[in-house]
Amino acid sequence: MRYLSILLLAPWLLVLCWIYWIWPRSLPRTTGRRLFDVLALVLAGIATTLAALAGFDSAVVPELGEFGPVSGSIWQQVLPALWGYGAFAAVIVPAVLLRQWLWGRRR
Repeated sequence: MRYLSILLLAPWLLVLCWIYWIWPRSLPRTTGRRLFDVLALVLAGIATTLAALAGFDSAVVPELGEFGPVSGSIWQQVLPALWGYGAFAAVIVPAVLLRQWLWGRRR
């Protein structure tokens, strides 16, 4: 169950990686840019995985209480997905801005 949130989040993150890879088409496709893109995507993947695992470990499953033994257990999957997605965005958004600044159109 520890990796379930990563597996559920993976298809959406792969779509976002693909969009990052092809967008924008106006930037030159040099070897340096492609290496930068690969590094950014690898760092985003590592950050996502580490944040999701930390989110799973920090989620508290409530004790047997008013609503039964499984009340609140969903947070063990929701919290890692939120943390993983946040970590992905925290790496990709600066990478997009830096990439635009480095390889943007020179006038």
